[in-house]
Amino acid sequence: MNLKSEKILLSHGNGGRMMHNLIENLFLKHFGNEILEEQTDAAILPVDAPFLAFTTDSFVIDPLFFPGGNIGKLAVCGTVNDLAVSGAVPLYLSVSFIIEEGFPIGELELIVKSLADEARYAGVKIVTGDTKVVNKGKCDKLFINTAGIGTVRKEDQLVAKAQNIQPGDVIIINGTIGDHGMAVMSARESFNFKSTISSDCASLNHLIRSMLDQSGEIKFMRDPTRGGVATVLNELAAKTTLGIEVNEQDLPVSKGVSAMCEILGFDPLHIANEGKVLVVTSEAESLHLLNIMKSHPLGKESAIIGHVVTDHPGKVVLKTGTGGKRIIDMLTGDPLPRIC
Repeated sequence: MNLKSEKILLSHGNGGRMMHNLIENLFLKHFGNEILEEQTDAAILPVDAPFLAFTTDSFVIDPLFFPGGNIGKLAVCGTVNDLAVSGAVPLYLSVSFIIEEGFPIGELELIVKSLADEARYAGVKIVTGDTKVVNKGKCDKLFINTAGIGTVRKEDQLVAKAQNIQPGDVIIINGTIGDHGMAVMSARESFNFKSTISSDCASLNHLIRSMLDQSGEIKFMRDPTRGGVATVLNELAAKTTLGIEVNEQDLPVSKGVSAMCEILGFDPLHIANEGKVLVVTSEAESLHLLNIMKSHPLGKESAIIGHVVTDHPGKVVLKTGTGGKRIIDMLTGDPLPRIC
């Protein structure tokens, strides 16, 4: 059976011999581990922790392949990062595929392999999943749903809840913003830009674990995906009823992203990221935490971008390079649909 030369048929999703061949020769080949290989209807998972974190996400990105990754890698990174910024150690993933009839199995295997490689890097096991095939034209090539489970220590249970934010606290990000959204937009629209923008798609759990292990003053973490940094900061300001000020000159933005946003009329603060974490810590701890982040490959370009303030409660204000100020609101509408 030469899967690479074949296309997905409706019979690959009907529970019969062809579906079992697909599972054996493709999914188990790349995802195989002692739990998944039991092939039970529900995975039985060994867990020993005071708290569990559980999350789920669906991925409908267009195009499926983009500079810096593909939908398979993205599916792992998105779910692993949602667990990690909640203070969890990601352990287990489920992966479900909804595949359009006629999709090339060779492309599917590239995606599955990328998904498996990223799971190994993140240190998570794919322990259960599902495959459905729909008629041609009823879905756009391939959709993936993932769910993830992780364990949470007592000392980390509050890092996503922003309960101890105070005026003077410092906001840090681990690198340049807007890379994922602009990379996908460029690939989708085939813009003829000289500079190549690559997605920042990455699993951040190892970086975040080193931060939590070495710093005791992380008050808040969130990954700024859809809606970008602006959305996360506005959510934080609304939750704390404090103000946030961001310094435009301190925002790490690559030249390619900056140029593309300027041409298209986008604000990098509103563009999706898939390998970034926003962190709030005390001013006294900020330089120590910044150095911890910079010591990791995924945090080399970390920067302090702003502070929590008492002024303009519930609002985010950008201090511009010319000395002015403007309010940064949440994204209205969706200028970049199907970005993840």
